[in-house]
Amino acid sequence: MKANVTCWLDQTAERLPDKIAFADENKEISFGMLRAQAMAVATDLCRRKLFKKPVVIYMEKGVDVLVSFMGTAYSCNFYSPIDVDMPASRVNKILDVLQPALVITTAKLRDAFAQYAYDGEFLIFEETINAAADERLVDAARSRGVDTDLLYVLFTSGSTGVPKGVTINHRSVIDYIDWVTETFDITQADSFGNQAPFYFDNSILDIYSTIRTGATAYIIPKNLFAQPVLLLEYLKDKKINTIFWVPSALIVVAKLKAFRNVDLSDTLRRVLFCGEVMPNKQLNVWRSFLPDVLYANLYGPTEITDACTYYIVDRGFADDEPLPIGIPMANTDILVLNDKDEPVTGDEVGELCVRGTSLSMGYYNNPDKTKEAFVQNPLNPYVPEVIYRTGDLVRYNEYGELIYLSRKDFQIKHMGHRIELGEIETAVSSLDEIALCCCLYDEKHQKIVLFIEEQLDKSYINGQISKLVPEYMLPNKVITLDRMPINANGKIDRVKLKELL
Repeated sequence: MKANVTCWLDQTAERLPDKIAFADENKEISFGMLRAQAMAVATDLCRRKLFKKPVVIYMEKGVDVLVSFMGTAYSCNFYSPIDVDMPASRVNKILDVLQPALVITTAKLRDAFAQYAYDGEFLIFEETINAAADERLVDAARSRGVDTDLLYVLFTSGSTGVPKGVTINHRSVIDYIDWVTETFDITQADSFGNQAPFYFDNSILDIYSTIRTGATAYIIPKNLFAQPVLLLEYLKDKKINTIFWVPSALIVVAKLKAFRNVDLSDTLRRVLFCGEVMPNKQLNVWRSFLPDVLYANLYGPTEITDACTYYIVDRGFADDEPLPIGIPMANTDILVLNDKDEPVTGDEVGELCVRGTSLSMGYYNNPDKTKEAFVQNPLNPYVPEVIYRTGDLVRYNEYGELIYLSRKDFQIKHMGHRIELGEIETAVSSLDEIALCCCLYDEKHQKIVLFIEEQLDKSYINGQISKLVPEYMLPNKVITLDRMPINANGKIDRVKLKELL
């Protein structure tokens, strides 16, 4: 096994030096140039005698960020991207946890970084990338690295909004990307359309599948995701055949019927999605217009190197049916445990827990939170073996596939019944009029609250979904919003919605 993901770039740059690796709306970079510039960044870091230290990347999303990622990896340090539009309070919390040894940014953005609580060193990107690389110096650092060294730390809010730094090592990414590229037969002939921000773990698939195989990845301009026809025209123009997006992005395309204007039947081959529940109603729109595309539902939190189960859609589903999250990925074991920490039987509901190479090393500089989520396997009392408790409730269906039900913290006790809010959301999402919805529980007033964007009254909604859920699960209150709040990762922002209760 390769000790470091940079081995992929070494091989691909030698094999395909002039092929475009990544392109944004302003520039593109070949594999050869990507490696050369990354080595220049790595040389600077090594000369500063940084080794296994946290490095913050503070730049606009684009090709230069990826050069910085690889340069940090070549030097055997680990990166943590911070978005330029992130609120200052959150940036300061991240900096406090991470205590970075250095910030990679541009001369223009260095002044902007002065607003944050940081007085350390900077590496100015444009002043570094054209400098001569010292490969012997970098190789000396790489020779000291092992595959359990950290590659990155991504900060996730969780349900509380408090950032936690999820640590992922090289071995986990190598294991995951080997699985992705083999399962979906990714080659140098393929092209990705990247949607995920680089501080969101979904981007790992796009970035490292490209570097491993010699494919090309296009960084899609963010504004196109609000203009579905232009978005599909972009995919067609760039000959993008593989996308891995959050369901919210796919839902917008389905809702506005953009397929009637742009035919992607000769372009798109794979539609992968992850990050939240994909309603079958909108997926069925995609499948009706593009029936020959491979559709796959990937599931997993950031703590599992992006994903740990998958389902390649192989049969039809009614609009109101939940889509399976499927079966474990190779070299990953799923434990579904009940309240007694015993394996579930039949269709019993339990918490999805994971063991294997994919697991995070824990939360950076946060041993208490790490101990809560990363625990000894209760089924193995004989040797230390860590599992990750996802907090997600699932059950097996008649096919032996996992069905996601809800977060543990979305499970409520209402009118004496245990209720999964995700089950209500699935029912509401099946209505023709509904594009996005979210259910929360108002503990103070003991009410199930449904948030939607459409002007529909509660009696109509409840009349429709009463065929799908029991009476005690019907929403007690419906709040109509002009627009559903979406967080930076493209998911429904439940923290903001809680403020409206």
